[in-house]
Amino acid sequence: MKFYNREKETALLENIAKRSLETAQMTFVVGRRRVGKTALLNKVFSAENALYFFVEKKNEALLCEEFQEEIRQKLGAAVFGLSRFKDVFSLLMDLSQKQHFTLIIDEFQEFGNINSAIYSEMQNVWDSKKNASKINLVLCGSVYSLMTKIFQGSKEPLFGRATAQLKLKIFDIQTLKEILHDYYPSYTNEDLLAFYLFTGGVAKYVELLAGAKAFTKKKILHEIFSENSFFLNEGKNVLIDEFGKDYGNYFSILSLIASSRTSRSEMESMMQTSLGGHLDRLETEYNLIKKLRPFGAKEGSRSNKYAIEDNFLNFWFRFIYKYRSAVEIGRFDYVRDIVERDYETYSGLVLEKYFRQQFVESKQFIYIGSYWDRKSENEIDIIAIRDDNKAVAVEVKRQKKNYNAENFALKIEHLKTKVLRGYDVEQICLSLEDM
Repeated sequence: MKFYNREKETALLENIAKRSLETAQMTFVVGRRRVGKTALLNKVFSAENALYFFVEKKNEALLCEEFQEEIRQKLGAAVFGLSRFKDVFSLLMDLSQKQHFTLIIDEFQEFGNINSAIYSEMQNVWDSKKNASKINLVLCGSVYSLMTKIFQGSKEPLFGRATAQLKLKIFDIQTLKEILHDYYPSYTNEDLLAFYLFTGGVAKYVELLAGAKAFTKKKILHEIFSENSFFLNEGKNVLIDEFGKDYGNYFSILSLIASSRTSRSEMESMMQTSLGGHLDRLETEYNLIKKLRPFGAKEGSRSNKYAIEDNFLNFWFRFIYKYRSAVEIGRFDYVRDIVERDYETYSGLVLEKYFRQQFVESKQFIYIGSYWDRKSENEIDIIAIRDDNKAVAVEVKRQKKNYNAENFALKIEHLKTKVLRGYDVEQICLSLEDM
């Protein structure tokens, strides 16, 4: 599969590499698993003098043996017998005083499981040798909470040491369209919605489905719900390292949100326990959910709802984790039938998110959100505010024939009396045909 998008990220990394010719640079790169971090770094830093260290969960001495082999091959340095990473890193900082190179350390957060002292040891080496060094140090990780803590936690040894950071995001809508056009030129908007719904723009999922020529709902479902499918255990593979031993509670919360139990009170009623701390961590530490407030509501509003940010994980918790007993015994036909049964309603909610994302990517608005009153009535799917007292109120329907303009106008009048006084509000309907 050809390399898509990432022009801005490539330019940033290339610029940092140029700066490292004069003075040492430390960049941390973070993003959810499968988003394409390693592929991007390998593309940008493909020269022979780019070292690549992958931190596996193994003994420190064994890792250092592998790292030394990479150093011998790429830099031609005669290095043997180092069993502590601090000594390997110190040697590289010394070498970089005479020879410029890039060092990529992938899954950097795993050092914490191998030897937690490595971070403070790296800090001491970096602080003492960076002024004379010309190293381009790129530290990459996929456990968002740990990577953020390592570099942004004020009590952590590497706090304040990074000279740049890059958060790699999912493919945008235009890139997904470009990929479909290249691989399946006859795609329909229904196909585009399915591709967006199942991949969420995550590079690995896009690559897998493109490789299987699965671009329609039917073919994608066959690819997901089949023996030895990559996708069936993907939620666990992505998240268990994030959550650790407490993953059961977090998985239960995410499953409830994915099944439209989106208010804190609903979730606490179902789980019979207080969830404030878990919800806060899912939002602020793990970056997995987003707290949604109706337009005009204050910070502490009781009308808040929660949503899973990641399209694939939302699908995984809604259909795979929820029906895991059937999945585990191979009843893929049973779960596929459930997806088919619920697909129109479920994809309608994803279509709302699609247009919300499209509005964000247009960069024409200063606020994009939704509205509902205290009784969860008078709902407006999308409200987008411009900076000239003009607003767009959107009702999203899979089929435009189901749109009732008069009813929607009444909702907008209600909104004007509450929080949009003095605004010029444009009323529109968006459907599959507008994608």
